[in-house]
Amino acid sequence: TEPTIIHYLETPPTRDELVKLIADMGISVRALLRKNVEPYEELGLAEDKFTDDRLIDFMLQHPILINRPIVVTPLGTRLCRPSEVVLEILPDAQKGAFSK
Repeated sequence: TEPTIIHYLETPPTRDELVKLIADMGISVRALLRKNVEPYEELGLAEDKFTDDRLIDFMLQHPILINRPIVVTPLGTRLCRPSEVVLEILPDAQKGAFSK
């Protein structure tokens, strides 16, 4: 099975999909936020005053806030930053020489 890459700008996830991806990755909602994009600063997301539900609302309204790439394979789901993290969820048969 080929890995699935979530193309969040082309096909943004639904709330349920995003919540499942976060749970499957085992990371916090805040860990999925991109910090170097305009909406992060404009919305004041560096402040610790927002609930996880509210942060998810912001990501759904502004998909550019979703950190990437998110890769899904039968072996797991990962936010592949750094990109080498993808090797953790690839079957041995798909692993080859890695270059960026």
